[in-house]
Amino acid sequence: MSASLRTLPVKHTICVTLLLALSGCLTMSGEYTVTAHDASGAQIEKLGTFVAQGHNIYPIRNAFCLNAPGATVIIRDAKTGEELRSESPYHCR
Repeated sequence: MSASLRTLPVKHTICVTLLLALSGCLTMSGEYTVTAHDASGAQIEKLGTFVAQGHNIYPIRNAFCLNAPGATVIIRDAKTGEELRSESPYHCR
């Protein structure tokens, strides 16, 4: 058996895993508010509150983390105010 045939299942598994992971990000819908909070839980006012549509929460979350390492990012449904449990709270490194 050639080396390329032995690695085919591994490559296939990696591709399927990546597609499934990306599809979760791409299918998010709705309007969300994104805020950053310090260690005491107070909102970091200088970063403000952003409203994002669906998967656009990720660039905003990443920008908050770049500007406030150690912050906690909270993502809420803009209509209900309910926290988006799959993505929030997010602890910046």
